Parts: sequence; structure tokens; C-alpha cells
Amino acid sequence: MNIGNLSFERTKQAVLSGTPLRGEALSRFVAGVADARGHDAADLLHQARTIRLARLGRTVSLCAIVNAKSGRCSENCAFCAQSSHFGTSAPVHPFLETEEIARAARTMRDLGAKRFGIVTSGLKPGGEDFARLLDAVRAVDALGMEADASCGILTPDELEQLKKAGLKAYHHNLETARSFFPAICTTHDYEDDVRAVGHAVAAGLHVCSGGIFGLGESWEQRAELAVTLGELGVQSVPVNFLHPIPGTPMASRPVLTPEEALKIVALLRFVLPDANIRICGGRQTVFGQTRGLEPLEAGANGLMIGDYLTTRGLDAQADRQGILEAGWEISDD
Repeated sequence: MNIGNLSFERTKQAVLSGTPLRGEALSRFVAGVADARGHDAADLLHQARTIRLARLGRTVSLCAIVNAKSGRCSENCAFCAQSSHFGTSAPVHPFLETEEIARAARTMRDLGAKRFGIVTSGLKPGGEDFARLLDAVRAVDALGMEADASCGILTPDELEQLKKAGLKAYHHNLETARSFFPAICTTHDYEDDVRAVGHAVAAGLHVCSGGIFGLGESWEQRAELAVTLGELGVQSVPVNFLHPIPGTPMASRPVLTPEEALKIVALLRFVLPDANIRICGGRQTVFGQTRGLEPLEAGANGLMIGDYLTTRGLDAQADRQGILEAGWEISDD
């Protein structure tokens, strides 16, 4: 497809030569992505796949999570089933016992997950919950897995304590673009999230930060989020697609079509050619009864397997089989 004087193939060549996709070139590219249909869309996905193969090879990285503390979150993120501001049927439970977390980690390890995330609701864990988090990190690390945590806005000192306990990675989503965030959350500021990601990068952790798509954001705002993530230097970008939850302000939002979701993945790959782009929540919401492996052909190189925070995931063993049958390899990282 020609985008002014730009084509998806020429843009790919520029990206692979080390030229970041920014400024006017990015604006024209985003316009082309938004308009791409049929053959043009197929070309976009093909070129994104080529970037992924050139930079990251054929391997697919697998991760999994446990909802270690659920519900009663103080924040009002409009998509979230766990917010105390909305009436949903999401599970509510205190911090799980360490052995229960370790048991879940062992199960996912045996299914091929190398990273295991301990996720807690709320702005951050404190007191006894933080002590439990340290114990959970030690337990996951002892299993030979990469211990990950997603526990809100932590201080540098708290991150250092977690590192000493064995934490290898930290996850904190920005969720959406800075310009769209006030339409999604008003209980904390976007810059609080940016600082949280920056602290994790500065701590030397593998940092996982991305967002959720299908909230009503524009194509330009999707690119804006990608650029912000690139500027922060995050290594891994989780991609979630909105699963509308009854009781939340997003309950009536239409689900993304598979075509739009794949174009989002491709856009991220062009803007973030070296990042690990991992498909997480909403995979079956968008792709239905398929295995939802199509994003691997559009530039993604990772999947979350097993269940998500408040919704059921796909069968992890079937995911592994589907990945291998499609000609990809399971990463050892």
C-alpha cells in the first residue's frame, strides 16, 4: 500500500535499518493502517511478521499469572471488573497463601510458561500483603521460573526488596495513551503510572508495560501509547483486547473485530520492532472459537496462557500444540 510517498514494505525496510517510526512518517503510517483493508491489510500484517522474524526469530514466549489478591480496588478504571466503584460479579478474596500461588506456578511451569506473574488488585500492597508478596516471589523463584509481579505503583525501595527476594520482572500497564487516559481513569494521574514504569526500568528489572485496546481510543492514540512505551524503554508489551464486563462503564462497548485487533498488533510491531509483544486478555473474546494464534502472524511473539484475572483463558496445552503445529517454536526464555 502507498501512504503518500510511503509503503508498508518501504516502512518495514526503514524500521529494519534502524530508523524509528516517528513524527510525520508515523502519522502517515497510522493513517495507512487505519484505512488498510483486504490486500493492503494482508500486506501490513505480512510486513509486521517480517520485522518480528528479523528481530526476534520464530520463538514464542509463554507466561502465566495468578490473581493473588482480587477485588475492592480503589481505582475507577472504566474497563476493570475489580474496581470497587462498579457493581460486578468479579471474585473478591484476600492475598492467597504462598503454597497456593506456588501450586499454580508449578502447573503453568509444566505447561511451558517460563514467566509467572503475581497480580494484586489495588493501587499497591502494603503491610502484611507486601510481606506475603515477598514470600510469593521467593516461592516462584525457587521453582526455577522468572518471578514477575504486577502490584501497582511501587517505590524504588519496594522494588529493591522484591529484587532481593528473586523478582526478575515487573509489570505495570499504562493502559492507554496519555491523551485518552482521563476518559478511562480519574482516581490517579497518568504520570503516576509513567513513574512506576520508570522506577522498574531504573531498578534493572525486565519491565512489562502495555495496554488494553478497544476502549474507544483512536488509531493516533494507539500509536501515542506505543511511542511512550518506546521512550520508557520497556522490553515487553502486553496487548489486551477489551472484554466488556457487565457493571462497568465499558459494558456496552463493541468488541474489536479480528481484523482491527491484528492491525493493532502490526502497528505495535512497526513502532516497537525489538519489543516482546505478548497477547494477553481478550484473546478469545476477539477471535472466538479459534485458538487465537493469528496475532503471531501479525508481529506478536508471546502469549499469556491459562486463565486471566477475572475471566477464563484457553486450554494451555492446546495453545502449545497449536503454536508448534503452526511452525513456531516455544521459547526457553
